[in-house]
Amino acid sequence: MDNYTDRITMEPGKRGGKPCIRGLRITVYDVLGYLAAGMSVEEIVEDFPELERQDILAALAYAADREHRAVSSEAA
Repeated sequence: MDNYTDRITMEPGKRGGKPCIRGLRITVYDVLGYLAAGMSVEEIVEDFPELERQDILAALAYAADREHRAVSSEAA
């Protein structure tokens, strides 16, 4: 998923302004933590029915983009 901007939102008053999934109170960090703990996309969606598969992919794309930008800025 190249364009995650329609699924990842940041609101100053919600979860401390951290990037969240579609304005929900579930952060990108939460999703990445579930994946790192070994949960599958299907398990996450089952446990959090307000999430969709595309939300999980958007969280991964967001994290990959942030990592790419961090590495690119370090190399400059």
